[in-house]
Parts: sequence; structure tokens; C-alpha cells
Amino acid sequence: MILVSTLAAFALALIHMFVGRMRFVRAVPRQWWLSFSGGVAVTYVFLLLLPKLEGGQPLLAKLFEGLLANLEHPAYLVALLGLLTFFGLERLAVGSRLARGGHGANDVTSAPVFGVTMTLHALYNVLIGYLLVDDRRGVQGVLLFAVAMGLHLFVNGYALYEHHKGSYERTGRWVLALSLLVGWLLGILEDLPKLVTAALTAFLSGGVLMNVFREELPATHESGFRPFLLGAGLYGALLLLL
Repeated sequence: MILVSTLAAFALALIHMFVGRMRFVRAVPRQWWLSFSGGVAVTYVFLLLLPKLEGGQPLLAKLFEGLLANLEHPAYLVALLGLLTFFGLERLAVGSRLARGGHGANDVTSAPVFGVTMTLHALYNVLIGYLLVDDRRGVQGVLLFAVAMGLHLFVNGYALYEHHKGSYERTGRWVLALSLLVGWLLGILEDLPKLVTAALTAFLSGGVLMNVFREELPATHESGFRPFLLGAGLYGALLLLL
């Protein structure tokens, strides 16, 4: 189990290291790769991650006890917070690029925006790395999680490269790759309380949905429905057959 999660963690880290240099993404219409990857990630969220949130509802209810007494589905509130967090980051990055000119050498985010983005995405990667080490999934479950997150990080990493370009190549990819390995190491060394794991899983669900929809929904002329459907269908069939 540890060997499988170790290989998966390093494979995911390598995606961050090289996504900006994958020339085939530009050689083939980029929407095909991004749409296919997005379809897989969304299918994983709806068929595996979101159903698991139900099991964490009683635990998360204790987290909000006394604050939101009438809240019936706390896990979905945490998922919404994840979605809103990364939506805010996206708007911040786009706004920063436009404020600097939005074209040519100035079509990158400012240093402060880059710092905020990398900090939050590093924490996000720590979460993914930690969840790789989950004995309850078994080897098969870890592999399915790694495949879905690998394609998700491919989409996410490429978007980060587009926003930050040179800054991502110089430091961002190293920060994100290392943070993922830090999360994996934390999972090996420390068993967090079930309440924390439930909250992190819910937050991850919202983050994955936002990071995929960011690529697929805003500009439908740049996305591909057929590869998105192909990715969702193939991965969904895999989940149902295994």
C-alpha cells in the first residue's frame, strides 16, 4: 500500500514539474486534453467523492454545532467553501493579468497574486497528497484516486502555467510538487482525526469542481464536449466495473 501511494505521489509531483513543458498540449488542440481530463475529474467527484461526504455529515455537524444549528448538510457547505475559494483565486489571477495589460510580456499575474495563488494551491496539494495515503481505499481505490487527481492536476497545472508563466516555471512548479510530497509524507507519518479528513475531502470536492469548471464552462468555444463526455464515460464505466 505504501509503495503504491509513494509511486502515485511522485507521479503527481512530476505532472506539476513538466506540465508547462508538454508541447503536445499545444500541438494537439488543447481543449481535447483539457476536456478529457476534466470529464474524468468531474466523474470522480460525483461518483466517489460526493457520495463519501454523506458519511462525514455527522462528524461535520459537530464542527458547526452552536454556529449553524439549522444546517442539515454541513459537508456540502465545506465543499461550497472550497469552490468559492478557488473561484476567488481565478478571478484574482484574471484581474491581475488584465490590470497589467493582458497581452504580450505583461500577460502574467503580479508577484503578490502569484504568492497568494501558490500558497493556497500548495495547501490544496498537501491535501491531495495526504488523501493518497488512505488504507480504507485499498490499492485499487488509491490507483483510481491517483488517476483522477493526475488528470485534474494536469488541467490545473496548465491553467496555473497560463496565468503565471515564468514565475510558475522558476518557482511555482517546485512549490506545488514539493507540497504534494509533504502531504503524502504527512499521510504516512500522521493519522488525522476522521473529522479533519471529512472536512478536507469535502473541501477538495469543491476545489476540483471549480478548477474543472473554470476550464470548461467560461468559454464553450474553447472546450470540447465529445472529449469531455469520453473522459467521463470511460472513467465512469471503470468505476462501475471495478
